[in-house]
Amino acid sequence: MTLPLIPADARLYLRPVWFVPSPFGLPDGAAARMGNGLLWFQGYELTALRGRDRVARVTIPVAEFDAVVAGLADPLAQRARMLAANISAQRAPLALGERTIRFDGPQVMAILNITPDSFSDGGKHVGDPQAAADAGFAMAAAGAALVDVGGESTRPRAEKLWEGDEIARVVPVIERLAAAGVPVSIDTRKAAVMEAALGAGAKIVNDVSALQHDPRALEVVAAAGCPVILMHAPSSGDDPHDNPAGYGDVVADVFDHLEARVAACLAAGVARDKIMVDPGLGFGKGLADNLALVNRLATFQGLGVPLLFAGSRKRLIGALSNEAPASDRLGGSIALAFRAAEQGAQMVRVHDVRESVQALHLWRGLADAGLSAV
Repeated sequence: MTLPLIPADARLYLRPVWFVPSPFGLPDGAAARMGNGLLWFQGYELTALRGRDRVARVTIPVAEFDAVVAGLADPLAQRARMLAANISAQRAPLALGERTIRFDGPQVMAILNITPDSFSDGGKHVGDPQAAADAGFAMAAAGAALVDVGGESTRPRAEKLWEGDEIARVVPVIERLAAAGVPVSIDTRKAAVMEAALGAGAKIVNDVSALQHDPRALEVVAAAGCPVILMHAPSSGDDPHDNPAGYGDVVADVFDHLEARVAACLAAGVARDKIMVDPGLGFGKGLADNLALVNRLATFQGLGVPLLFAGSRKRLIGALSNEAPASDRLGGSIALAFRAAEQGAQMVRVHDVRESVQALHLWRGLADAGLSAV
């Protein structure tokens, strides 16, 4: 096949498509593997954008990829090969002291909010560190690989919290969890909170601003040598949902932002094997934006780092199910987690741990059976 004429200054994106249960029975080179997981695919959807205009979108069989991209201008061909290599690159495990999180199958991150005003579970654990820690212990026992502790709500127009109050909320809980060997991440945008949480035993920083809200945040993460999760939000200001400009192609815009933040971390000395990304479902994004991100989630494998997907109880579910309140979105949350696993997400962030772990066990069993069927 031949590609349409693509200007040399276009931006390229690749999405794995045409998934197959296994490569067995196919001609050599007909399928490629996504990372070190259980997903195989036979095609790349190539999208080329120039400014906000799409100049091409074509699907290239894996078997023809090298020959087809050789016809592109050199910078474009190099980028296409780099994206394909990133999609298939091994995702190194996260080494968290005595614990290791591997990415040969999707893992579960549990949400533990120590806030009075989070959109779904605000007030449930605030003011009682032992009760909050007990909830975290239950999440770990239910199969969560990581417990994500947050002390400040990031819902739209939430009041900004003084860092001292945020530290007072999260540190006693983190200390209890870490002392018992539970792997903990700290969900914060503030450098001082990161420092306090890491000192209390947290192993990972999860920042909705991708280390842009606080000018010291990147320095703290680089100095600590800890893993970091970079999430996309349209604003690094007090309200991460603020997005007056909107999007052109939301998937490309989010990809560009995360690609730049990964590069900034690498330049600051953060190792690639310590970086994860999160496209920020629901943060400054409308229904159409969120649906596009879910349906084209595999595009983000082109960043070459583990992908976290956080769809639990989000507004998207209510919008598609008669405005169901957050407390009634379990079915939709499970469906999104399963869909994310199908698209290669290495980790899903959830409120309902036991049900999500069970769903992903089912996904893993189906994938194993498909791979071994000959």
